Amino acid sequence: MFSREIGIDLGTANTLVFLKGKGIVMREPSVVAIDSKTNTILAVGNRAKEMIGRTPGSIMAVRPLKDGVIADFEITAAMLKYFISKSVRSVFFSRPKVVICVPSGVTEVEKRAVCDAAKQAGVGVVTLIEEPMAAAMGVGLSVYKPSGNMIVDIGGGTSEVAVISLGGIVTSASQRVAGDKFDEAIISYIRRKYSLLIGRCTAENLKIKIGSAVPCEEEEEVLIKGRNLLDGLPKDITVSSKEVREALAEPLKHVVEAIKTTLQNTPPELSADIIDHGIFISGGGALLRGIDSLISQATNMPVYIAENPLDCVAVGTGKCLGGTTVKEFKKALEKNR
Repeated sequence: MFSREIGIDLGTANTLVFLKGKGIVMREPSVVAIDSKTNTILAVGNRAKEMIGRTPGSIMAVRPLKDGVIADFEITAAMLKYFISKSVRSVFFSRPKVVICVPSGVTEVEKRAVCDAAKQAGVGVVTLIEEPMAAAMGVGLSVYKPSGNMIVDIGGGTSEVAVISLGGIVTSASQRVAGDKFDEAIISYIRRKYSLLIGRCTAENLKIKIGSAVPCEEEEEVLIKGRNLLDGLPKDITVSSKEVREALAEPLKHVVEAIKTTLQNTPPELSADIIDHGIFISGGGALLRGIDSLISQATNMPVYIAENPLDCVAVGTGKCLGGTTVKEFKKALEKNR
């Protein structure tokens, strides 16, 4: 018997599906390959991502979400339908209940677009949860107690910063500066310094292999290939971890500013709790080497990286299935009376 309750982390870079009773059952890139001549979908997820930057003129590999929100409604709906049907074979016989996370800074129109896309994908009941709340629950923070917890979720499209207490977000900041902007910063830096044009996948690999937020004990180098903008011919160069760090300095500054702004807007009692508990980081950005040290230096507070940073939001949506959050909230309130 398949569960009819699904949690979805609909991310700009990756989509994760959490099935009640099974955990995370699918993790694939939020990419769709389309034949522009026939307007048909050729591939979704991993297969589509392999095509980015390598397609002929008639085929487009697109990411239907940008900066955490839907940029192409029809393609998002088709992608959701594919992911849900792949995760739950019986989806077309029983319209599932779905919890989907959205960035905390989205508008009502953007929220409505997510609900409509999910309905078009064959979903019955759609519930939205804010990303920082889902991330905090996935990390395992006591979000229902009258105590302040700070979560920083650095995804592909947005960086979400929030202070949570008694099951709600007290203060938050949502910056559309995250993994994608990190990649763009690396592309711009290489173009400016070496007159070399590299693709998004190359920039992402650079970030993963030698990217860092603070100086490392051992600096590393990586050979990359691209197109020379001076003569248009292929060219390879060696890039150091110091150069990648310089490229990432500007977007990281925006993330740190969002954290500082949120702390400045936090009530004093909750600020005291955060000093005791520390700041928790989740999302793909948490995997950037030294990001905890950078944030700790900027805030003078302890900073901890979540155990499985990529899974936190999906696990958090899973914890919301079946009305678990309401039960836990009531239980926490009764304990603190």
